[in-house]
Amino acid sequence: MLHLSAAVDQPSAYDADSYIELARLAEHGVLDFVTLDDTFARPGLDALAVLSRVAPVTSRIGLVPTVTTTHTEPFHVQAAVATLDWVSRGRAGWRLDVSTTEGEARLFGRRHAAPADALWQEAGEVADVAAKLWDSWEDDAEIRDVATGRFIDRDKLHYVDFEGADFSVKGPSIVPRPPQGHPVRVIDASDGHARRTAARYADVALVRSVSAAHARAVREELRASAVEFGRDPDALRVLAGLVVDLGDGEHAAEPGHGGGGPRQTAQGPLYRGGPVDLAELVASWHGEGAVDGFHLTPVEPRRDLERLVNGTVALLQHRGLFRTFYPGSALRDHLGLTRPANQYAGGPS
Repeated sequence: MLHLSAAVDQPSAYDADSYIELARLAEHGVLDFVTLDDTFARPGLDALAVLSRVAPVTSRIGLVPTVTTTHTEPFHVQAAVATLDWVSRGRAGWRLDVSTTEGEARLFGRRHAAPADALWQEAGEVADVAAKLWDSWEDDAEIRDVATGRFIDRDKLHYVDFEGADFSVKGPSIVPRPPQGHPVRVIDASDGHARRTAARYADVALVRSVSAAHARAVREELRASAVEFGRDPDALRVLAGLVVDLGDGEHAAEPGHGGGGPRQTAQGPLYRGGPVDLAELVASWHGEGAVDGFHLTPVEPRRDLERLVNGTVALLQHRGLFRTFYPGSALRDHLGLTRPANQYAGGPS
């Protein structure tokens, strides 16, 4: 199954309507999910809050904000992501990221900047404790018994008693278990420091590659590492990350683009050409088994996403390479991922 997703980043946009328009366009193209980037390093809207606004006016598209795990409280992070899963009726994910600069650390004043490897280890612990907190409510913990006045079956709430290197959490969560059990975890595994965390915790790993051979090598590395952590490698989706500039319309791709592959730039691997050549690239890399799909970041969001959906996606659908309808209502359904079992169900509180 080919998976496709897109970024809806608009650094200068401060109104909800522009994000809603892009998310609806991506949903029209039956894309798996959209991402919205966020960072403490520059001004901008809170990605999780923006996609919480998008949730009620979309119905199928997955919603994946970037959530920085550095300097933030893991308990609050998991509650916010769980809330997005509830308000979107099971379509939430979160893209874990870290803050490495001293400037970002000074915004909070709690500690100095730390090396990337330490921060990604901490991000893994945040992913771990989030899953435990989501499981701290069993699915049927809410009883809502009006006659007795009992809202919760306390025997189905659990303390997580997490002790990590940088924080501890007792739990349980204040938010009931999300509709998906665990909202989908996305990690950009292009950087070596993040790769180990992605192999252990990610449902979707993003890899910025300029060639199918490199993407395949990273995918194989991630899958092998997942096995070492006791995971089923088939439960990990690896998507190639590309910046796309479809301003050339239907004209042939520039040398070094299109069928010849993307070109490395300061913003990452860049494809510049037409929707047809992009469809050929997507079909080629996926057909070779290099990746499970693509995560595409438009250079000009409205223009390029429209050409992606009405051009590239339509062609892939016509060739029978991409679906024409959503297989279910949850993001895990789109990605072909099962709903995780509750690790505390039936155990002591």
